[in-house]
Amino acid sequence: MVHRLSFRAMGTEMLVCIDNNSDHAPLELDDVPAWFEEWEQVLSRFRLNSELSELNRASNQLRSVSETLWQVFQSALHAEKFTGGLVTPTIAQAMIKVGYDRDFQLLAGKTLNHAMFEPAPISSLALVAWNESAHALCLPEGVQLDFGGVAKGWAAEQVVQRLKHAGSVLMNCGGDIAMSGPLLNGNPWEIGVFKPFERSGGYLKMLYFHHNCGVATSATDRRRWKQGNQLRHHIIDPRNGFPSVTEIVSATVVASTAIEAEAAAKSILMRGSVDGLDWLESNPDLAALLILEDGQILYSNRIHEYLQE
Repeated sequence: MVHRLSFRAMGTEMLVCIDNNSDHAPLELDDVPAWFEEWEQVLSRFRLNSELSELNRASNQLRSVSETLWQVFQSALHAEKFTGGLVTPTIAQAMIKVGYDRDFQLLAGKTLNHAMFEPAPISSLALVAWNESAHALCLPEGVQLDFGGVAKGWAAEQVVQRLKHAGSVLMNCGGDIAMSGPLLNGNPWEIGVFKPFERSGGYLKMLYFHHNCGVATSATDRRRWKQGNQLRHHIIDPRNGFPSVTEIVSATVVASTAIEAEAAAKSILMRGSVDGLDWLESNPDLAALLILEDGQILYSNRIHEYLQE
């Protein structure tokens, strides 16, 4: 039997599922929201007293960090390298400049006062100093971190690792999904791809998974707001510090981990459909389904493995 628990954390909807062939859910299932509360107190840039907020305020100071923050920082380093610099947590200041300075529940549907600023490339993590033996970080003046989707992918992987002894596990962190393998009867986990702008209208496609992997969707249709007369979204292109200009509305990627799937989805969205698919096909472990503004759907070569059950 598949046991499910839904809750809200990290500014999005969460769903954890465990198939344990029992009428009774594992006791650990009820612990998952508390795990996320602990992680948010470390990783949230919207909590003034979080460990990350304190680090962001401590410019030019080498500070020891918790194991959680250190692990997520290392995941962010991997994501930045993997995507050629397109996915980086150093976008925090750019997020604030375009208006994403609060939890999205407080931002949705609002029009913010227009603030003029010049586009500028964003620094990479190469400017951040760290000491591996001490698990310490030093942010230079003007650099702040927002782990965003990397933190959600990391959290999804953590939940699967903690619960997989109890059965087959799937953790969905607002579209960043990790799973430990198929259902215990051998059937696949089924994951739906929403049609952009119509989240309540059912799924556009279904994907089927028989093995442990990660899936993530990056999209520009959900987290939108207006800044003056400019429509903004949360996918910041570090090449100029502005929300990405792209014909891709939604990119769903399958990878070996949720962290890589999340990073790849954002990278493809920022690259655009032509360069994005070229980059993806150069990574044989990836598969993707892209939805364009005109409604066209593009498929990578490997995604067909997951479309047919």
